[in-house]
Amino acid sequence: MTLALCTTSHTPLMGKAEPGADVSARVAAAFDEARAFIRDYDPELVVLFGPDHYNGFFYEVMPPFCIAADAESVGDYGLPKGPLPVDAEAARHIAAQVLADGLDIAVSERMQVDHGFSQPLQLLFGAIDAVPVVPVFLNCVAEPLGPVARARLLGAAVGRAAATLDRRVLVMGSGGLSHDPPVPQLRGAAPEVSERLISGRNPTPEERAVREARVVGAIAAFAAGESDLMPLNPQWDAELMALLASGDLERLDSRPNDWFVEHAGHSSHEVRTWIAAYAALGTAGEYRVETSFYEAIPEWIAGFGLTTARTAPA
Repeated sequence: MTLALCTTSHTPLMGKAEPGADVSARVAAAFDEARAFIRDYDPELVVLFGPDHYNGFFYEVMPPFCIAADAESVGDYGLPKGPLPVDAEAARHIAAQVLADGLDIAVSERMQVDHGFSQPLQLLFGAIDAVPVVPVFLNCVAEPLGPVARARLLGAAVGRAAATLDRRVLVMGSGGLSHDPPVPQLRGAAPEVSERLISGRNPTPEERAVREARVVGAIAAFAAGESDLMPLNPQWDAELMALLASGDLERLDSRPNDWFVEHAGHSSHEVRTWIAAYAALGTAGEYRVETSFYEAIPEWIAGFGLTTARTAPA
C-alpha cells in the first residue's frame, strides 16, 4: 500500500494582495509542480486535514478533531460556495477505525468548512468538487488546545485506516506556517464578539464582507510595516519543514503549545494539519519529499510553504 502527500499553506489574501510579480511567479511555479505530482499519482480519494476560522466550528461545541461524512463550503473570501463531494462511506470507515485505535473523534453529517479546506481544493484540483474527499477538521485556533502530539497520533490513525481502503489516497494538510493574523480570541473579547464565537450564527453576506475587509486592511498594514502583529519567522519554518521531511515527527511531541505561539504566532498551530498529514504518510513506510517550496510573504501574512511526498519504493 502506498500513499502520497501534499501540504500547503493557505491565505485568503491570494488574489486580493499582490506580493510582487517575481514572488507570484515562484508561487505559481510551485503549484504547477504540485499539480503535476498529483496528476501523476492520480488519487482516487483525498483525505484533507484542515482548520477552521470560526466559520464552521464554535465554542458552543468545539471538538479537537472531527471527520465529515458530509460537508459544504461557506464561500468565504470569494471562494466557491457549495457542497464538497465527500465520500461518506470512506469517512465513516475512517472514523470507526480511528475510534477503534483509541482516539476520540467527532463525526459530522453537516460540516461547514471555510477557505482552510476550499482553497487547496480549488488551487490544486481546479474546483472544490473535482475529487472525492474526506475532510478532517483539527482545531488549531480555539484555546485550549490539546498537545501537538495528539495531531501526530490522529494522523497516524487516519493513515492506518486509509491503508485498509485499498485505494490511491492523497493525504493533504492545509495551514501554517508562521503567521499571526488578526483572528479573534474568546478571552477578553467584547460581548458581541464573544457571542459570535460561541453561538456561531452565520454572518449575512454584508457582515461577512465587513469582517473580511477588516482582515484585508489589517494585513495590508502588516505588509507595510505598520502593525504590531508578530513578524514571520522563516528560520522556524525551514526547521519545521526539514523535521517533517526527516520523518522524525515524534521530536515535536515535547514542544509545548506556547513554543509555537512565541516563535511563529498564534496561527502557527495550523501546522498541526501538516504534522497529521506527514504522520498519515509515514504509516505506509519511509517516504521521500519530492518537491518543497517556501517563501515568506508579508502581503499574505504567511510563511508560505508547499510540499509533495510519496512512499519510498521498497
